[in-house]
Order: sequence, then structure tokens, then C-alpha cells
Amino acid sequence: MSIPLRLTVNGERRDLVLEDPRVTLLDALRERLHLTGSKKGCDRGQCGACTVLVDGRRINACLALAVSLDGASVETVEGLANGDALHPVQAAFIAHDGFQCGFCTPGQIMSAVGLIREMREAGESVGDAADVERVREGMSGNLCRCGAYAGITEAVVAAARAEAQAGEKAA
Repeated sequence: MSIPLRLTVNGERRDLVLEDPRVTLLDALRERLHLTGSKKGCDRGQCGACTVLVDGRRINACLALAVSLDGASVETVEGLANGDALHPVQAAFIAHDGFQCGFCTPGQIMSAVGLIREMREAGESVGDAADVERVREGMSGNLCRCGAYAGITEAVVAAARAEAQAGEKAA
């Protein structure tokens, strides 16, 4: 059985042919498209190491069947930077030591990008002190076995505040 699949991955159209309808998005990304930033941690949707954005929303790629996403737009950590210019969330993770071993970092970063977008779309303030608790709650689906949560939270809050300030300057 051959199943054609069309995805837009990091802005580029990608056509795949799957031989098995049980292939997860994570496996398609890692094994077929060689995008290995998304990690296979628990493979049960519990750790968030595989977080990607599908049509702008955060998902655990290990739980999504690739065939169910035909025509979808997928963003992975590989698509965030613009050449050598890091995405603001990536830069914030470096500036605030939001990682230790780095295994969970791609999923954490993708979840943070999605969370900041969700907050903005919901009209939530992303520049005040209440953000810390909102960020902790919003990032709770992403686990870090090293315990770098303080740096992760600081990085996400800083990136959200920087985006809010940039939006205010543009207005």
C-alpha cells in the first residue's frame, strides 16, 4: 500500500509516499525528511520533546499519524532561524541558560513559540509580571529531566516581552 502525503515543512512543499498508515509525524520528519531536531523521548506524548507546530498549533509529533495531516503546514525547530540569525526564542534560551543537556530544548523552543503565538492571538498580555505563571502552565507539557525550568521560564517570558515591546514600537 502506497499512501501519498503532501506537507509544507518549514515553508517548503514536501511530497512523501508512506508504505504504512501508522507512521507518525515524528518518524516521517526524522526518518524520511532527515529533520532530527524533534526528539523521540517517551514516544507516548508525555514529555514534549517532539513538539512541533502544525498549522500554527503545538502538537506532540509522536502522537500524530502523518497520513492525518495531508496538506498541513508543519514548523520544526530547523525552520526557526533565518540563516545565522536565531529566532528570538532561540536567542532567549541561550541568554537565560534555558537548557542543560539540550535533549528537550527543541521541543521546549517550539512549545514556547506556539505558546507566545497563542497568547497573542487570545489577546493576552505578554509583557507583564503575570506572565511567569501563565508560561509555567503553558509549558507544563514539556518536561526537562535536567530541571532547567527556571532558565526555560525566564527565556520564554523574556522572548514574550521582547515580542510585545517590538509590537508596541511597530504600532
